[in-house]
Parts: sequence; structure tokens; C-alpha cells
Amino acid sequence: MEKKRTEVRATPTPAVDRGRTTRRRLIEVTARLCKERPGAEVSVAEIAKAAGVFPNQVTYYFGSKDSLIVHAAFLGLLHDTRRVERIGRQAPDAATFRRNIARAVLSLPSLPSVARALAAAISKPELAPVVDQHLQLLFRQSERFVSRLIDGRGWKARRPLDVEARTFWSTALGAVLLVRAGAHGTVADLDLAGALTIHDASESD
Repeated sequence: MEKKRTEVRATPTPAVDRGRTTRRRLIEVTARLCKERPGAEVSVAEIAKAAGVFPNQVTYYFGSKDSLIVHAAFLGLLHDTRRVERIGRQAPDAATFRRNIARAVLSLPSLPSVARALAAAISKPELAPVVDQHLQLLFRQSERFVSRLIDGRGWKARRPLDVEARTFWSTALGAVLLVRAGAHGTVADLDLAGALTIHDASESD
């Protein structure tokens, strides 16, 4: 009788698990500190103390504090988008959806931190791959959310959903960057809802 082969699956070693846990904790702690102190500089020593690790572990896992800040900023944004999605699902029609989504996104507490991360990537090219990684995740998550919503509601979009997601977030983040750079006005002056082309049967094509 032929012996049954047993499949051996590789399992993470305790050291790998600890590394993932430490990395995750550093990101979450940094996101919390940045949220509690918007606009303030957070030092590596403060981050390490709050996370219960050594300061050199920041550079070990992320290469630099700036890279960690980028990870933390986008983690905060992805958490905030869950609330935005709940607001979107509650909209009774497409016009209300566009208006409520725009208002909710412009009031997100994490948006200024992400704008700072984008600005840092301009002057520090080594951060570009980190920023791009998180932006692509944000775009894909938004595209999936809108796709499920319009399929369930029978709504339509006047352009491909990947373009819809990129255009919307580029407009929102661009507005925050302009305000932070000293442009006259506030994000409230922006018609972010106009960056969305999602509509229902009551609205003409």
C-alpha cells in the first residue's frame, strides 16, 4: 500500500512573528501620536518609548522615521475611510452619496497627515515607493467599495471606476496640499463632489 504523503507547510518562526508584531505596533503607535498632536513633530525617541521598543528598531524596520510616518499616515487614512464607506452606504440616492462622501472625506482627521507624507516624498525620493504602495491600496479599496455599491443600487459612473477613484482622491489630497502650502482659501471652497461622476436613473446621462 502506498503511503500517503503529508504536506509540510512552512510556518512563520517566532522571530518573524515578533518582527511583524513590532512593526505593526510601531505603525499604530505613530498613527496615534500623529493624531493626538496634529502638525507637531514626533521624535523617534517618543515613538520608541510609546511602542516599548528601542529607538534603533525604527530604522531597522522602516529605514527612517519619515518612512514610518508615511506608513502611519496611510494607516490612519485607511481606518478613516471605513467611516466614509458607512456614510456612503446610507445615502438614499447618488446625488446625496456624492455630497455626503465629499463632505466626509474633507473632514477626515488623517488627511493632513497624508498630505504631509506626500510633501515629504517630493523632497525625499526614497519615500516614493512607500507612498505609491499605499496610494495603490487606497485606490483599489475605494474602487471595490464603489463597484459593490453601484452594482447593488443600479447606479452608473461616467468613467472607469479606477479613474473615478484616482481622480477623487487626487482632488481631495491636492486641495489639502494647496491649503498647507499657503494657498488662499480652505478645503471647504472645493467642490469635491464635482469630482465624482456616479449617478442614478433620475439624473440624465
